[in-house]
Amino acid sequence: MTIRKITGKDEIRQHLAELGFVVDGTVTVVSELGGNLIVQVKDSRIALDRTMANRVMI
Repeated sequence: MTIRKITGKDEIRQHLAELGFVVDGTVTVVSELGGNLIVQVKDSRIALDRTMANRVMI
């Protein structure tokens, strides 16, 4: 899936950008458990809780 928008305060958006979550970037959901996600971004797998995952719009 392609990231269309990242919401939240500047420091949260900056943190997600440092992890590789950028607009027009590609993200793949590896697994989901109780709303928490493990996603593949570039060559990394990252765990996100439901709150952070909801900030990444695809």
